[in-house]
Amino acid sequence: MKKYFAIALAAMAMMSCNGNKNQQVADEQEVVNETLVGAFQSYNLDGFKLHVYNSNDVMGDCSYIIEGNNGLVVMEYPLFKVNAQEFTDYIAKLGKPIVTDITDYHLGGSDKLPLIMPEGMPAFIEGPVYGGMMKSFADRFGDTMVELPTQKAAEVPFGQTQNWAGVEFDFEHGATSDFPGASIIIGKQVYYTHWTPAEAHISPLQVGNAAAVDAELAEAQKSLASGAKYFIGGHGGLAEKAQVEFKIAYLQKVKELLAANKDAATFAEALKVAYPELPGDADALAQALYR
Repeated sequence: MKKYFAIALAAMAMMSCNGNKNQQVADEQEVVNETLVGAFQSYNLDGFKLHVYNSNDVMGDCSYIIEGNNGLVVMEYPLFKVNAQEFTDYIAKLGKPIVTDITDYHLGGSDKLPLIMPEGMPAFIEGPVYGGMMKSFADRFGDTMVELPTQKAAEVPFGQTQNWAGVEFDFEHGATSDFPGASIIIGKQVYYTHWTPAEAHISPLQVGNAAAVDAELAEAQKSLASGAKYFIGGHGGLAEKAQVEFKIAYLQKVKELLAANKDAATFAEALKVAYPELPGDADALAQALYR
């Protein structure tokens, strides 16, 4: 678990590599406040508004608000107190009630809100992998973290569509390497998964073996075929179709290089030649794939 935690911290530091390419969107209405620790952007879509909160915390976590006509759905509530307060203050300014809170991958400070999780996630959260990770976070970050939710979560089966605040949420299986997390299609226009696609070397926490490469490639292809306009994740904020297409091409190259190279060092060098200016840590990915 200590090794997993160390990799997690290094990987989350790479999430800033999503860059500014995703920020110049015609529908964006950025909320500027230089006193904030995190940053909010909002996007007008057909029938709802999407609010994106980049926490700028050590995990690179992102949280979301889906604003319908008469209510709000929050997703992936922030884990750290300073971010949770900013998130709460921003919600208050919207002046609409919270209909429900969706926790797909990341527990946060959403105690007492109606809590929704994909099928199987509550049991996974209570298990040794997720539970051990949260204990490591608590040991490291202490009182800066929020109190975790204690209310019982309602589970949504995969393949089911829910309607909250007048917006449809389609719960689909996420990447098989991320089970039991869901990919959630919001209003047929926004595709949520664990990791936002980015034009950067992929995190070793996301892709730690050859099977995970295949799983993430299949998931990226599925997301692209969904017809969604925007792609969001628990890490990395918001991306567009171009970033998904890059991720697909990148993972196909990773598969090709895995077949052609027998060790981590030669794989890493070949990957750097293929993507000489790409941000991120090709060596860390190589070590994970050849571990």
